[in-house]
Amino acid sequence: MSFLFAQPEMLGAAATDLASIGSAISTANAAAAAATTRVLAAGADEVSAAVAALFSGHAQTYQALSTQAAAFHQQIVQTLTSTAGAYASAEAANVEQQLLGAINAPTMALLGRPLIGHGADGAPGTGQAGGAGGILYGNGGNGGSGATGQAGGAGGAAG
Repeated sequence: MSFLFAQPEMLGAAATDLASIGSAISTANAAAAAATTRVLAAGADEVSAAVAALFSGHAQTYQALSTQAAAFHQQIVQTLTSTAGAYASAEAANVEQQLLGAINAPTMALLGRPLIGHGADGAPGTGQAGGAGGILYGNGGNGGSGATGQAGGAGGAAG
């Protein structure tokens, strides 16, 4: 099994660094475009004109490929930026769940109800009752729907 460890700050820093590199490359490409895409023939003969046209054609092809590479680069930067945000959100949600678990553990052990939080919904089609909500804060879970000919479950107690 593979594990991935990601630090949102590092992903964000990498995205910023890549954006800076892309900006520098785009600036260099723009500066070189005028001088390389319109190469003048060294002489008035056919060979000089053909060589100049060849180099100009290569430069124009490079500029087209560079534009495509810049678009791909921008997609990578956007993906890294959004991934950093997603990891940060997931980490925050994980910390929240751990904190609620630590707060609710004593009251769950003593009273069978959480101190804070909403109750779980009953399973659909079972008529199962909803879970109790937190004593201080929280709504009881919705009762599960009943099967055909069976009543639905009661909602859970609210805090």
